[in-house]
Amino acid sequence: MTDAYDPAKDGAQMSFDGRMSYTDYLGLDAVLDAQHPLSSAHDELLFIVQHQTSELWMRLALHELHAARATLSGAEIRPAFKMLARVSRIFEQLNSAWDVLRTMTPSDYTTFRETLGQSSGFQSAQYREIEFLLGNRNPAMVKPHAHRPDLMGRLEAEMEKPSLYDCALMRLAQVVAVPEDALSRDRTKPHQPDEGVQAAWAEVYRDPSRYWDLYELAEKLVDLEDYFRRWRFNHVTTVERVIGLKRGTGGTGGVSYLKRMLEVELFPDLWHLRTKL
Repeated sequence: MTDAYDPAKDGAQMSFDGRMSYTDYLGLDAVLDAQHPLSSAHDELLFIVQHQTSELWMRLALHELHAARATLSGAEIRPAFKMLARVSRIFEQLNSAWDVLRTMTPSDYTTFRETLGQSSGFQSAQYREIEFLLGNRNPAMVKPHAHRPDLMGRLEAEMEKPSLYDCALMRLAQVVAVPEDALSRDRTKPHQPDEGVQAAWAEVYRDPSRYWDLYELAEKLVDLEDYFRRWRFNHVTTVERVIGLKRGTGGTGGVSYLKRMLEVELFPDLWHLRTKL
């Protein structure tokens, strides 16, 4: 019988007295102590972990999106492509997480739903900031955060800034003619399809080799919205599977509200121009 393997013999650090450990670096004590079920229901921990991990991924998505927007305003836009690709993969990860939550049946959910009170994913400030940053802006969506001046101030400040797509259009306008009203639009409103903007993007798509960076940027934005749409669709499916057509805990129409959100286009011109190519 061979002796049990001892990693220390291969140089692995085994003593962390006075040294930073894995748990220390990641702050795992705080992270793993942040789950506080309010019932004895077995599935409530799944529900909490699902949403907490989603918020962590959203935090990373915001980190990448803010950096991508700043990069688009700089001299070299190519580093933004990797950032946008990473956000797409984050939403792919978030999409896969619905598969875990779907293991919870309607019977499971009813054992703890009342403990949620009026809390709802509809109230996620980070999700709202992602939407605002991408250009889907609605001042009414700031109201659920009125009790938190810090969150409300962050969202209101975001609405005053150019969206990621606004920055893409400003970059496009440096090379191709873009209608002035599209560049000076009311930033508190969502993007709407614009024939002139579509014509500008179409010029890029008809000659990719000439406008390669802009062409690549456009496709990275389409990729991002593609993954974002899939996440939204699976959100609808998961909610309908668990609560049917009941109203959401936050007072929304539940599935009906989520289905309405499926109709939202973040970068409408990049989708509409495809019909014209």
